[in-house]
Amino acid sequence: MKALLLGAIFLLELALLGSAGCWGFTLGTGWPVRLLAGLGTPLVIAVVWGLFCSPRATVTLPDPAKLAVQAACFLTGGVLLTLAGHTVPAVALVTLWAADKTALTLTGTPI
Repeated sequence: MKALLLGAIFLLELALLGSAGCWGFTLGTGWPVRLLAGLGTPLVIAVVWGLFCSPRATVTLPDPAKLAVQAACFLTGGVLLTLAGHTVPAVALVTLWAADKTALTLTGTPI
């Protein structure tokens, strides 16, 4: 069960990056801005995740702070996906992350 939950959270993290890219590439501006936003936004989220949330994070945070950064990243992804016009997938992304994170926490997996 734990392996399934960890696999799901990894796929949700990839979906988070995809949602940021989707928002950037659907902006109603010129292609240079869309390209910058479509590639830059996922990069910024990936850097934040790598610094604070990954298992080998550069900055070690206490569990509540780490969970807050993770929640902020997923909420940002949900908002960006909503701004891109995909409200149902945005709600699904955030809800599935919260459910999976809760299940992982209940199994004793570190945040």
